[in-house]
Amino acid sequence: MKKYSYLAPAIIGAALALGIFVGGKLHFNDTPERLFTTNSKKDKLNRLIDYIDYEYVDEVNTDSIVDVTVNSILEKLDPHSVYISEKDMSRVSENMKGDFVGIGINFYSYRDTISVIRTVKGGPSDRKGIRPGDRILMANNDTLYGKGMPSDVIVDKLKGKEGTSVNLTVYRKSEDKTFSVKVRRGIVPIKSVDSYYMLEDDIGYIKVNRFAESTFKEFKLALTDLQKNGAEKLVLDLRDNPGGYLGIAEEMADEFLEDGKLILFTKNKKGKIDKSYATDEGSFEDKHVYVLINERSASASEIIAGALQDNDIGTIVGRRSFGKGLVQREMALGDGSAVRLTVSRYYTPTGRSIQKTYAKGNKDYYQRFTERYHSGEMISVDSIKVADSLKFTTPKGKVVYGGGGIIPDVFVPIGTNEEEALESMDSLGFLSFFVFEHLEEDRTRYSEYTKEEFINDFRVDDILFEQFVDYAINRNLKMNFYDYEGTLKRYIKAALAEQLFNANVHAKIKSVEDPMLIKILELENPVVQQKEAEAIESNN
Repeated sequence: MKKYSYLAPAIIGAALALGIFVGGKLHFNDTPERLFTTNSKKDKLNRLIDYIDYEYVDEVNTDSIVDVTVNSILEKLDPHSVYISEKDMSRVSENMKGDFVGIGINFYSYRDTISVIRTVKGGPSDRKGIRPGDRILMANNDTLYGKGMPSDVIVDKLKGKEGTSVNLTVYRKSEDKTFSVKVRRGIVPIKSVDSYYMLEDDIGYIKVNRFAESTFKEFKLALTDLQKNGAEKLVLDLRDNPGGYLGIAEEMADEFLEDGKLILFTKNKKGKIDKSYATDEGSFEDKHVYVLINERSASASEIIAGALQDNDIGTIVGRRSFGKGLVQREMALGDGSAVRLTVSRYYTPTGRSIQKTYAKGNKDYYQRFTERYHSGEMISVDSIKVADSLKFTTPKGKVVYGGGGIIPDVFVPIGTNEEEALESMDSLGFLSFFVFEHLEEDRTRYSEYTKEEFINDFRVDDILFEQFVDYAINRNLKMNFYDYEGTLKRYIKAALAEQLFNANVHAKIKSVEDPMLIKILELENPVVQQKEAEAIESNN
């Protein structure tokens, strides 16, 4: 599919450039006031801004000049020291805090109207009986429908202070009626545990999308539930996870490491070393864990993978991770904006830094990432370039390497361009929107299914598949859909399951064709794997 053959690297690079942050636990010895005391360099910048403000011939927004200046300075430091404007601060803070105050709905702007995809279970809207498919027409006296209304404006009208109420005018298509309902705003979680379920009778699965303040609590609840259901082994999926708070990664690693095991250590510019050790609090210390990583797993994800790999715990499966070994600390700039400044490097227990070089600037730094697609290392582990000078050895004698990411114990190649395009259709929401429109035609056709019945019995028929093909072609997507009919039908079924039930059912349905999960099941059943290999050999 030509449209997607180059799409993945471009999106990945942009997402990583904007999205990879790590919160540090470190503390400066000096106060912010002492760190930024008056000096000639600071005076020069202040004086220039004052000249422009008061003397320049035209009116100039000096706030924007300051923002550009700050960004220009940070770009000369490293790729992960970043400026967060006052405008973006609220959104970034909410994402890392793990919740916000709102009415608790997921929605599309569908035909110029807010259409509810689903409500947050137990949230404000759910408690008031709002259903998938409902259209929210007004919030108090503000109209929420019409062309060109930006999503952020809509969200701002629905959000507010905790405990305040908003009067919603709602149209319900299935009953052809309009009604009003008062919803009291409350805390709405931004989930960092995407999904969890039992992969096999004794193997649990947890997918974590970032390391926010709430992540460890979510992870612990999921792990406890899986253990109650018989999980003696765990798959921790950190694919596409760009990182987050350092302390949360330490807490998660502690679940798998015995008391006293080194998790990581950090070193700042003065040479001060801080070490983090596991405690006796872990609930999964004596059980096997598989950690899934790929080229978009970064920072805190790499801390987990590196801590387990260097302590000879579990198995790292996938492809070489991103390669971010820097720690940032967020510091307020006094006007609602902030800077996340790199304050130290972190090292895995064997002493390796997995930070790739950024000596040639940010552009080169991210180009190095996309070059992996062209070097062959996504297809073959033998194409990964390693340096003997960065060779380290674990306590049990396993050789590991520093520089440029974590190399997995078990390599799984990337899919073809077409297979990656199919995955993008799901992850970027294309399939989800098709399914939403399908459900809008008649939701009652699925009302009799329980989760288990849907997983076991429902099949996407040829009519629905052909509707999707027409939908895709009409939106200029070109590929041989019929070569991937089975996979597409499974993806459509998974997208339906997410909107009808939840993300856990979506993930469980997709797992059947996930190459990394298939590899884990092969590792768990080596006899079956050997028989399959012998069968393939005999047919050649």
